[in-house]
Amino acid sequence: MPRKTSFTSEQLSDRALQHFWLNGFHASSMDDLVKATGVSRHGIYSSFGGKKALFLACFERYQQNIVDPSFEVVETPNASLKNVSDYFELQISMSERVGLPGPGCFVVNSATEVAPSDPDVMAEVTRHNDRLRQGFATILQNSAPHLEPQRIHELADVMVIFTNGLWTQSRTVSDGDVLRKAVQSFLTLLTDTLK
Repeated sequence: MPRKTSFTSEQLSDRALQHFWLNGFHASSMDDLVKATGVSRHGIYSSFGGKKALFLACFERYQQNIVDPSFEVVETPNASLKNVSDYFELQISMSERVGLPGPGCFVVNSATEVAPSDPDVMAEVTRHNDRLRQGFATILQNSAPHLEPQRIHELADVMVIFTNGLWTQSRTVSDGDVLRKAVQSFLTLLTDTLK
């Protein structure tokens, strides 16, 4: 009779997420993951089939634990640019609590480290960016209904690029106000563009 595991797949992927987020995929060996999660190699393999499958599971946990609570302010039906400002502030404040320079965004880190050579990871990064793009496009439509759909999509792309760049920059600055000033300047430029 197989013995009962002392962990859930969610607990395992949450612990692995923290490790991958700080160290990246390629620098994380199975021994590192065993140490970081407290789960044996056998437990990791029997739960996920290996390192890559565990890494891919971390994307879902990241969405649930980090993205959902912070990005929901942008995804409300009547969201405005104020909601975008609130989203950035929530994320910057969270980064300050963790400590700046911080780990950045797990998805953005993965986009530069793993996605270019791995279509499965690229699909997860694309899914994340599509979600951001859709949320931003809705806000742009709410804020500037006179804009053509093509222009809204272009500006939503710019917002996704700025967002990803901001979280990359959060890995190099020690003062959250540097990020806040960048957000303020960006939103001022965006507001002027929407007139």
